Amino acid sequence: METNPYAAPAAVVDDAAAWDAYDLENRKAGRGKRLGAVLLDGLVNLIWALPVFWGGMMAIGVSKGVKPAAPMVGVMLLGFALLVAIVVVNCVLLHRHGQTIGKRALDIAIVRTDGSRMGLLRYIFIRALPVILLGAIPYVGWLVSLADPLLIFGPERRCLHDLIADTIVVDV
Repeated sequence: METNPYAAPAAVVDDAAAWDAYDLENRKAGRGKRLGAVLLDGLVNLIWALPVFWGGMMAIGVSKGVKPAAPMVGVMLLGFALLVAIVVVNCVLLHRHGQTIGKRALDIAIVRTDGSRMGLLRYIFIRALPVILLGAIPYVGWLVSLADPLLIFGPERRCLHDLIADTIVVDV
């Protein structure tokens, strides 16, 4: 029997497993990726915090009459301008994609547990604000601040803020 060199391949190939759009349980981001995203967001926040801190240190010198006030004002304004820029970028990313700068770098996003998009208002008022307010309660707040990130080690891999807001963090 002669083989046709122009015939289509006859090998049987299994399809690669792909995520179902609604199979969010298998798309959950790993703990390491979530930690990495938080650390990256912390580094991004250093961009504005360092000039503000530096300006504050200069203010101490100005109050003692050692240094002139003009550089301090410029450094503080730079820090606050960077703060506004980073907040705006994060808000746009959160509203459009459910990501912060750190989450975007690591290809993870926040979605509702039904897979729908999480809006910016939900992030601010239901996901972030309750944990911040609970963390501010004297004598109890430190427990909330400790329990929030530790809940990621539970079987659902969701932090307290995820449970409150009915969200999960998934690989994109």
